[in-house]
Amino acid sequence: MPLVLDLLRIKNLALVEELEWQIAPGFIAVTGETGAGKSIIIGALQLLLGERADKSLIRTGADLCAVEAAFSGDDLQKLNPRLVEAGVEPCEGDLIIKRTLSASGANRQFINGSPTTLSILKNLGDELVDLHGPHDHQSLLSPDKQLGLLDSFARAQDQLGEYRKYYRQLQTLVAEHVALNTAETAREQELDLLRHQINEIGAANLVADEEEEIESRYKLASNSKRLIELASAIANKLSEADTSVLSQLAETQRLLRELEKIDDSISRFSSAHATAVVELSEIARSLSQYAEKLDLDPAQLSALEQRVSLFETLKRKYGGSIPEVIAFGERTAERMRKIERRDAELERLASEIEKIRAQMNRSGEEVRKLRSKAAPKLSENIRRNLSDLGFRQSEFEAKLSALDEPRPNGFDAVELLFSPNPGEPLKPLRAIASSGEISRLMLAIKSALAAHDAVPLLVFDEIDTNVGGETAHAVGAKMQTLGRDHQVVCITHLPQVAATATSHFVVTKEVVRGRTFSTLREVTAKARREEIARMLGGKNESALKLAASLLKQT
Repeated sequence: MPLVLDLLRIKNLALVEELEWQIAPGFIAVTGETGAGKSIIIGALQLLLGERADKSLIRTGADLCAVEAAFSGDDLQKLNPRLVEAGVEPCEGDLIIKRTLSASGANRQFINGSPTTLSILKNLGDELVDLHGPHDHQSLLSPDKQLGLLDSFARAQDQLGEYRKYYRQLQTLVAEHVALNTAETAREQELDLLRHQINEIGAANLVADEEEEIESRYKLASNSKRLIELASAIANKLSEADTSVLSQLAETQRLLRELEKIDDSISRFSSAHATAVVELSEIARSLSQYAEKLDLDPAQLSALEQRVSLFETLKRKYGGSIPEVIAFGERTAERMRKIERRDAELERLASEIEKIRAQMNRSGEEVRKLRSKAAPKLSENIRRNLSDLGFRQSEFEAKLSALDEPRPNGFDAVELLFSPNPGEPLKPLRAIASSGEISRLMLAIKSALAAHDAVPLLVFDEIDTNVGGETAHAVGAKMQTLGRDHQVVCITHLPQVAATATSHFVVTKEVVRGRTFSTLREVTAKARREEIARMLGGKNESALKLAASLLKQT
């Protein structure tokens, strides 16, 4: 079963409070009086296609607006690999897309219940719906859009994707070649700077974890004189002076022994005193040794001072720490090696450029062949469609021309040329003034592409503006034909178009308790005949007869 939109659910969007639209395959016409709210359907679809939105769309008095669509069909399975890659739940039976807008400004979107991004939603929407309105006529004037139409008809997307891959690779390689192939003077200046940096860092013989040790040693060395003075003074006070602590303790120790002879319970004090004497003696000896070790010669202090100064200089130039300075030196050495290998690197790049250029040229020629073969067929197909739409003797040509330089879209440009009347020269589409003419031309192009277009749902928003009479019948017939291969939704003001639809829905607007509501209902039989009559100008007997006649012709 082909892919179709089964359900569109809208809640609190503009004039719609709540709407659930179940849609059948084929050609669906949507009609209604001006201002009834037909455009809300387009707005809802645009939201589901990832268009930007703001909270002004939320119905007055509501906090949240929601739009939801359900698609079904066997072709949904083809989307699953991309959905899984995007972190979205794959399709099992249906594809469910939902978009919500809140009054607080928070917007959320979901695919099969999985939160997703607007970018992913838009990419998916491009594969599901082709939405075309009056404002889209201008897109036909874009050279890139015209080339895209031809590529779609030629089914050249795969070959064009291959070409673009090589084109991007070529641009990158050429940019690298240009950057490396700088002026000789600038190259030598850079080499001189790199050599200086490498030599300066290399001469320092840096070790990643030595900075802390050197700074600690320098701190001690730079304060060695004062440290020696303090340590020596303490040792002198403890043991060396005539009135030293230890000499005085010897006298107290003698007195304790005398006391112990009289009262042996004093022995514990005598023992503790002896221990204190031993500990103080050890302190005095250790401080003397500490002072001897600190007695550094000036040369050692100077060497440490220079090392610390070197660290600070290198860190100021090349990084905040010694490991960063070392890493900078490694990068600089690699840069210098690359520049010194410049000639070999330029030769390698030139060889790679020629290889990729050849691959790009082959891919570009394949794209050109497809375009050259498709352009006459597309032109003939569109001419037939234009004839069906009232341009009996019009001319149309998709004219290819070669570009001077390869571009992202290949070697070719295309200009769509049109002459609506015999005897008039073919002119670019931008020279067409009539919106009615360009509307029918767009429909002719869409019809030509329909068999080549994998997008299942085609939506036309009043592209039949400024069309009437026999041409309106032709537009309706063309829509009906499109509905055989696609699901087609057309918002129209033409009764001739609406009468050809497989199913017909009417948008109405009513005021209830001071609030305006837009609703959508399907019309069949008598109700449909009355709606066609209204579109013809009234529900009088003659309009009803003409409406019945139009419906019988389909």
